[in-house]
Amino acid sequence: MSIVELRQYTLHPGARETLIELFEREFVSGQQSVGISVGGRFRDLDDPDRFVWLRAFPDMRHRRRSLEAFYGGPVWREHRAAANATMIDSDDVLLLRGPGFAVAPGTREVAATVCHPSGTASFGAYAARHLRPAHALHRTEHVANDYPLLPVRTGEDVRVWFGQAEPPPGEARRIRLEPVAGPAGFTP
Repeated sequence: MSIVELRQYTLHPGARETLIELFEREFVSGQQSVGISVGGRFRDLDDPDRFVWLRAFPDMRHRRRSLEAFYGGPVWREHRAAANATMIDSDDVLLLRGPGFAVAPGTREVAATVCHPSGTASFGAYAARHLRPAHALHRTEHVANDYPLLPVRTGEDVRVWFGQAEPPPGEARRIRLEPVAGPAGFTP
């Protein structure tokens, strides 16, 4: 299990393709060079102004060190103004623990479910019946964010998985995602 960030950005109207091009050209390799596993990058199919992506770290110590290296380094310094100009909000971030997620080649759409379980026991029974390893089930990592320059959502307990499944117990939101061209996943 790794530390995984599910990052959901709200962008200025019409700016998504600009960010995706910059992200693919500069930020994937820039993050990988400091030890960050960059996972799936997606267009939200129901919101043309949303970009969703995943990145992973072996543990919180590596997360902090890697984020310090990237956000203090030359790639971010050179391209941050252009990236930030596309964004309205980049703070919708879930800090999770899970196996990571890899998109199968040729996949055109992925369903991601973000669930606030109604109870641990009922969700455990649901997961045993309906979720398989391919769903890549993640859960909230309840630790302090040790890199406060990048906020994460706190005070909530969620489960996130990928792929179709029966509706879960509790409040849930399904996000329809289109993988961005290029390697669209990782297995930390």
